[in-house]
Amino acid sequence: MPLVTTKKMFEGAYKGGYAIGAFNVNNMEIVQGITEACKEENSPVILQVSKGARAYANHTYLVKLVEAAVIECPDIPIALHLDHGPDFETCKSCIDGGFTSVMIDGSSKSFKDNIELTRKVVEYAHDHGVVVEGELGTLAGIEDEVVVEGAGSYTRPEEVEEFVTKTGVDSLAIAIGTSHGAYKFKPEQCTRNEKGILVPPALRFDILEEVSKRLPGFPIVLHGSSSVPQEYVAMVNEFGGKMPDAIGVPEEQLREAAKLSVCKINIDSDIRLAMTGTIRKFFVEHPDKFDPREYLKPARANIKEMVRHKLIDVLGCAGKANECR
Repeated sequence: MPLVTTKKMFEGAYKGGYAIGAFNVNNMEIVQGITEACKEENSPVILQVSKGARAYANHTYLVKLVEAAVIECPDIPIALHLDHGPDFETCKSCIDGGFTSVMIDGSSKSFKDNIELTRKVVEYAHDHGVVVEGELGTLAGIEDEVVVEGAGSYTRPEEVEEFVTKTGVDSLAIAIGTSHGAYKFKPEQCTRNEKGILVPPALRFDILEEVSKRLPGFPIVLHGSSSVPQEYVAMVNEFGGKMPDAIGVPEEQLREAAKLSVCKINIDSDIRLAMTGTIRKFFVEHPDKFDPREYLKPARANIKEMVRHKLIDVLGCAGKANECR
């Protein structure tokens, strides 16, 4: 089947109490690892491309990689999405260049200017059969080319109805305590459980629930939702890396959000950790190797297994491909 929009995906997710995984892609091995897992688990998927990924790998190469995945995985719905589009021009380029979904991130602007910019993108996108994600509230942290100084700001539920009505967006990213990057929480923000493991503060489900009441049936998106698996943090550190206190969002909280109105959960840092940890380990254990195929193959395999885990245990979307066509 050809690339699809997220419309049917989100309808199925909202009704079924699960979320669609949105995974950022930068190269062939990441695309393969994600889509092979989705194919085997019969899961819909959103492949995301950021402004930084387009600068790194080139728009055309990335689109063709995703088109190859569509050919290799003809039975699963795949959407191609622009993550954190910074301006109208970038969104227009992606809409014209084959994307089926775009995000316009006007969250750093005033409420009025955010509405104006988002509406402009929506009008152009809808004229071309493309869906749009907007954002209210800001997430702290650094990921790819998204840099937010300070603590970020929670979404104000009293603004969401006006924003959605005036912009016409198809989904809305909100801020309820997640953040960008692998360092989502500082150690002093966390508590320690009986095993001495740092436990981050709970997400603001009260905000999510209030937004859901004000926008019944409307798909909500969570950014900055990587769980930062500690086994891969440990692997990176053991084999020459230095990532102290990298802490992510607990997976049980993400699963709870998926049971509510959250229809799309963005996952990025986890993929990079799996890839980097695996490659670091490979070179320590095989210092004489130099063929990229030899170290990228196990990296791809670990990406695949991580995605499989997310589909089944966190997102709940394994086996849901038929509901999202």
